[in-house]
Amino acid sequence: MKVFFDERQLLHAPTHYFRRGAAMPHQEQPRRAEILRDMLKNEGFEISKPADHGLAPIKAVHNPDYVDFLPDAHARFVASAGTEALAIPTMHPGLRRGKEPKDVHGQLGWWMTDTSTPLTEGSWQAMYWSAQTAVEAAEAVMSGARAAYALCRPPGHHAMRDCANGFCFFNNASIAANHLTQKFKKVALIDIDVHTGNGSLDILYERGDIFFCSLHPDPATYPTFYLGHADETGEGEGEGTSLNILLEQGASQDDVLAALEKGIAAIRDFGAEALVVSLGFDMAADDPLAAVAVYPEGFAEMARRLAALNLPTALVQEGGYLGPSLADNAKSFLTTFRKETAE
Repeated sequence: MKVFFDERQLLHAPTHYFRRGAAMPHQEQPRRAEILRDMLKNEGFEISKPADHGLAPIKAVHNPDYVDFLPDAHARFVASAGTEALAIPTMHPGLRRGKEPKDVHGQLGWWMTDTSTPLTEGSWQAMYWSAQTAVEAAEAVMSGARAAYALCRPPGHHAMRDCANGFCFFNNASIAANHLTQKFKKVALIDIDVHTGNGSLDILYERGDIFFCSLHPDPATYPTFYLGHADETGEGEGEGTSLNILLEQGASQDDVLAALEKGIAAIRDFGAEALVVSLGFDMAADDPLAAVAVYPEGFAEMARRLAALNLPTALVQEGGYLGPSLADNAKSFLTTFRKETAE
C-alpha cells in the first residue's frame, strides 16, 4: 500500500479555539500527524512525498475566490491585528447576502463558518500540502495501485465548497474523489470519521457520479450540526447519491459495524468503480472528542469489510485526536487494510 505525507503539513499550529463559549486548547495539533507518521515507519510502510499538482485540483472542488483568499490571509490579519490576536472570524454575513468585503476581518467571516480554523503562519503551506497528499493518493490509484493512504493534516471533510469549517480548510477527500472521476465513471466516498462529513455532503450533493455516505451521530444534537440528516439524499443529478446513516451517541462497536455494512451495501448498489475513505480514528472510545465506542479490533474489522469491496481505494486521513489509543487504532486499520489488499 502506497503512503504519502509531507512534513510541511506540520506547519499549521493552532494553539486554541473557542468552543461552547470558552477558549480551550486546540485539538487538531501537529503531534497527531507525527504519531501516525511514526507508527507507519515502525510498521514498515514506505512514506513518499507528494508531487505538486498545483491549485487546479483544489479549485475544481472549491470556489476559486475562497482558495485565493487563503495564501496571504494570515499575514494580512497580523498586519491589522498584531501577532497576539487569534486569526478567526468575529463577524458573519448571516445568509451570505451582500458581497465579499475587502477588509481581512470581514473576509474571515465571509470564508469561515466558525472559530475552529484559526490561521497561523504556516497554515497555508500545511493545507496546500495536505490537499496535494490527497491528490497524490488519487494519482497512485489511477495509475494502478490497489490502495494508497494519504496522511492528510489538517483534515478536510468539514470544509465546504466556499468556506472553512471544523478544523478543515480544503476538503481533501472530495478533491481526491473528484480527481478519480478522470478515470472512473463512478466513485464512492464513505466517511467513517465520527463527525458528519458535512463539507463533502455540501460539495457532492448534486453530483451523480460520486456516491457519498457518512456514518455519524444525529446532527440535531451533535457537532458539526446543521447537515447530515437522514432525509438529505441529494438533489438534481445527485438525487439518491447521498446517504447519511445516523448513530446513537454512545453507540457500540457492533452498532458502528452494522451501520458500515449498510453503507457498503449502498456502495455496491451504486456500482462504484473506485473508493475514497474519509478515515477518522475519532470513532475510538477514548478519543478526546469521543461519541461512540470503537476499539482497535473494530477498526481492523472496518478495514477488512472496506477492503472486501475489492475496489481501487484512496484512504484519506480525517480526525483522530490525541487519545491514548490513536497509534493503536491507526496501526490496526492500516496494517489490516495493507494485508487484505496485498497483491
